[in-house]
Amino acid sequence: MGYYKTIDGVKYDAELLEAAEKAVAGRGDGRISLEDAQDLLEKVKDGDTYTDVEKATMAYIRDNFKWTEQADEWFRTEIRKWAATK
Repeated sequence: MGYYKTIDGVKYDAELLEAAEKAVAGRGDGRISLEDAQDLLEKVKDGDTYTDVEKATMAYIRDNFKWTEQADEWFRTEIRKWAATK
């Protein structure tokens, strides 16, 4: 798999999409958990910048995957705090 995955003509981060798909596949209740959200945040932070592709990818993941309330709240808070320092 390449670095990017194109869906409906939009370029997304393939690693983030893969992590989200793995997070909801075949275990638990099919939602992204707090632990999964922490993993996603680490993958976003690995390049030390929050790129437009990563932002689009996370928006896609938030819109197309189910999250636990705790995971969603935590991720939104942490990404906002981190992005404010970039």
